[in-house]
Amino acid sequence: MTVKLNGVTIIFNVTDLDRTDKFYRTHLGLEFDRHDEDGFSFLMTKIGPDIDVMAFPGDPKPGNTPNVVFGLAEGGIDSFVERLAAAGVEIVTPVSPAPDGLFADFRDPDGHTVSVYQLATLPRN
Repeated sequence: MTVKLNGVTIIFNVTDLDRTDKFYRTHLGLEFDRHDEDGFSFLMTKIGPDIDVMAFPGDPKPGNTPNVVFGLAEGGIDSFVERLAAAGVEIVTPVSPAPDGLFADFRDPDGHTVSVYQLATLPRN
């Protein structure tokens, strides 16, 4: 079954959101918006129509970051993850809540963690 993707998000785990914002603004010209949701802060910007860059507080150790997240255009995250598991793909994080939606993490053949995300308004199956 073919999955329709609708974009890519690159997520960095960082120790200091303000320092990260200043660095990327100064050196790459990225204009982040700061979001505060339920006491949780993160940075977000767009690079073109289909690529988001986000920064979350977390462990910036190589291997933990950056994460690549593929958007599921039509939803179906539960079915997608079930198909991966049935094919023997390692599921790192089962379908879980994320800002405005759901996500799941899995490993590719080389052991890289890859994520999928869908908006909460889309069907889960």
